[in-house]
Amino acid sequence: MIKPYSAVGLIPTVRGIRKRKDIKINLEHLSHLVKAASWLSSLDLPVRLIAFPEGALQGFNDEVLDLDHATFAREGAIDIPGEETEFLGTIAKEYGAFVIAQAKARHPDLKDRFFNVGFIINPRGKVILQHYKVSPLFPVEHSVCPHDVYDWWVEKYGRNLQAFWPVVDTEIGRLGIMMANEGSYPENARALALNGAEVVYRASYPHPATGNEMFEIQTRARALDNNLYIVAPNMGTYYLFPEETTPIDTFGGRSFIINYKGQIVGRQDYGGGSTYVGGVVDIEALRDHRARAQWDNWMKDLRTELYQIVYKDPIYPKNLYLKREPMKHKEYRDKVIRRQIRLMHDRGIWAKPDRLAGQSRAAK
Repeated sequence: MIKPYSAVGLIPTVRGIRKRKDIKINLEHLSHLVKAASWLSSLDLPVRLIAFPEGALQGFNDEVLDLDHATFAREGAIDIPGEETEFLGTIAKEYGAFVIAQAKARHPDLKDRFFNVGFIINPRGKVILQHYKVSPLFPVEHSVCPHDVYDWWVEKYGRNLQAFWPVVDTEIGRLGIMMANEGSYPENARALALNGAEVVYRASYPHPATGNEMFEIQTRARALDNNLYIVAPNMGTYYLFPEETTPIDTFGGRSFIINYKGQIVGRQDYGGGSTYVGGVVDIEALRDHRARAQWDNWMKDLRTELYQIVYKDPIYPKNLYLKREPMKHKEYRDKVIRRQIRLMHDRGIWAKPDRLAGQSRAAK
């Protein structure tokens, strides 16, 4: 039996990096923040899970500054396992907790490419799961995802749930990862749940989506629909470079721990500095609910033959970066976003707004 435990999500102030060596500044800050967060949260129940938000190690300067992909892969991306995961592993061992974090990281088999990778470290300091952010990415993101190299990925890892939405079975439950914009699409949470996940990490999400409640609504819905706990820490204030003296609150706070009924069991609205969110995770209660409830454990009733019809026609292009490096912002907007919108209109899935419908009539 898994006893209830406390989960902690750190909400750190972060400094964007120029080079890989700058990551040490963020790691040192995180090591101090985790002391306060874990000690105070353990006054209730033992802390068994510590989550670091997406961006906590490197920030987002590859995206913010529209940097060249290959250059950042060489100079800013990390290796997993590596020096940085070893540092986090010492934290996991010191506190006897599982650590979930994220980094822009290289794949050992792809030169000058980096992915957005979430990873889990066990209390013995070992990396036990890596999740490569599958799709879709924010339009400004520069990392590669498995769908962008789909044919290569399937040949190497297979075409199954574990290849794209891995879950690891641990002494605190079955853990999975769903980063940032992955949580904007119900399919990713459903895939994790169908692969057995019980506790899912989701972080980070920027303002104005946090202030406008998109982050909360999406995250609570994903937890409720799939009877999952979701640990969702957001970022604190952001310094563009290590030497900057004035931070910017680009994330807007709103961090949560949400239970399997979509209820908030931990909340922290503050995001203007460094803080944390804590809440209780009760795996046995989740398992009992899934086994006993007649109605609000919906996955048992999925009519999968019907839903396969929904996805029979491809929408977003696969293998986008199989033979080239990721696009910069303008090229992506011109060649991908506009194409995708046109596809939805041409298929009749979306009705054109009057301004576009008028242009079409004029062209005829």
